[in-house]
Amino acid sequence: MNKVIIAIDSFKGCLTSEEAGIAVMKGIKAIFPDCETLLFPIADGGEGMLDILISATKGKYRTLPAHGPLMEPMQGRYGISGDGQTALVEMATVNGLPLVPEEKRNPMLATTYGTGELILDALEQGCRRFIVGIGGSATNDAGLGMLQALGFRFLNKRGDLLGTGGRILSQVTSIDTSAVHPALKEACFTIACDVHNPFCGPDGAAYVFAPQKGADTGMVKELDAGMQALSQVIRSATGKDISDVPGAGAAGGMGGGFLAFLNAELKPGIRLVLDTLDFGEKIKGADLIFTGEGRADRQTAMGKVPFGILEEARKQNVPVIVLAGSIEDTDRMNQAGFQGVFSITPGPVAMEKAMEPEFAGENIRRLVTQICSVIHPFATR
Repeated sequence: MNKVIIAIDSFKGCLTSEEAGIAVMKGIKAIFPDCETLLFPIADGGEGMLDILISATKGKYRTLPAHGPLMEPMQGRYGISGDGQTALVEMATVNGLPLVPEEKRNPMLATTYGTGELILDALEQGCRRFIVGIGGSATNDAGLGMLQALGFRFLNKRGDLLGTGGRILSQVTSIDTSAVHPALKEACFTIACDVHNPFCGPDGAAYVFAPQKGADTGMVKELDAGMQALSQVIRSATGKDISDVPGAGAAGGMGGGFLAFLNAELKPGIRLVLDTLDFGEKIKGADLIFTGEGRADRQTAMGKVPFGILEEARKQNVPVIVLAGSIEDTDRMNQAGFQGVFSITPGPVAMEKAMEPEFAGENIRRLVTQICSVIHPFATR
């Protein structure tokens, strides 16, 4: 083989995208020492997206005081592209679920205010184009916190200014935009969004995602009722009906907040990342692509990182092999077009052991070495 592409998502809680990719590279080089290997760290809009976009755009990080999911002071961070035009924001860095201890998780209180602070600072820095990843949120506030940081004011029926968190959703009756940052009129937002859930209803943000963010049954019903009511207020204020728009329920309705007030475009995270990396151009002439993730199942063939890689590879007839910690629905994945689907786990092993970074990395190297050993006799004919 002359050229192999490595583009693997992180094995969450175990290996970063780059660490997994380096293990693959070692396996390739053991059999094909002269093979050109191109490693692309990959993410789909959640954890790790910021680092990947910073690298791809030759950008820089910017840190500033911000507020976490429960309005606690913290250091926020986002990126600015090398040309200074585009802000690169990963909302999970300030409003992500891992930032909240499990016993304190409560989407009635959690807010996206910190994400708005990052956007506000980027506007002040002169950025007018924004790429925002909204995966992994701790919130279910429809993005109202973010909008509050940008100058939007949400009022109840008495005209009182409302606070933050999902608890205010049902109380909003009017929206004051007189103090909104003027630069937003010139701004363009592209949102990395990998779910298709609507804003509200049985498949909406509250019912599908709020339980994992700490909501009990009563909270879920209250949050959804608030989302239903808010969607009507938004429709009256903006003329936009976001209640059934696919993706509007992402990040606790933050997708809907972006659509309603910031004229954003929702785009699959992997598509956004691959476009930024100019992936289609980089894989020209490749003999093989290795991709993968921690768990491969039917969702993998429905828009996650490996499928995004596969779609791009098909355009150039490059075979794609998937590596994963655990595998389900192999037949479905083969039918989707993957050349092969392999588990890195060598045999029965405790989850704790399987998740050890050194153990997982060595398993990836070993497996790729074996795959390349099988390929070698055919590749050298």
